[in-house]
Amino acid sequence: MDLNLSVGMTGVKNEIVSNENTAIKYGSGSVSVYATPAMIGLMEGAAVKAVDPHLPEGMCTVGVDLKIRHTAATPVGLAVRAMAELIEIDGKRLVFSVKAFDEKEQIGSGTHERYVISTQRFLEKAEAKGRRALSDPDSKTREGIKQS
Repeated sequence: MDLNLSVGMTGVKNEIVSNENTAIKYGSGSVSVYATPAMIGLMEGAAVKAVDPHLPEGMCTVGVDLKIRHTAATPVGLAVRAMAELIEIDGKRLVFSVKAFDEKEQIGSGTHERYVISTQRFLEKAEAKGRRALSDPDSKTREGIKQS
């Protein structure tokens, strides 16, 4: 199947740092600066924008690996931009170089891998897993877990 992808494809995603995407809000730290999980999500979003619109109908990508460094803090109020460049295609495995910048400097970089999947087949498997887990009377995984 031709995936209609080529090395060098790029995607960009932007957001403003607010109280909703700080380390405190994510629970990933105790300071009111841009959260590492938010930056990673923005980088993944840039990778999605780079390739998903070009895939055949019924296909999308899912993230499977991240090697990311968050190198500078960004305070509330500044804009952040993530950029992803497709640097390797190995069948359905895609590798991206990702970088993030605020209005003053680069704040993060690394690599991100995604796989091309059939959206319907992926969702069917996930839903079947959920049905099996919820109908298993011996499942103890959710016991003692509360939202925090």
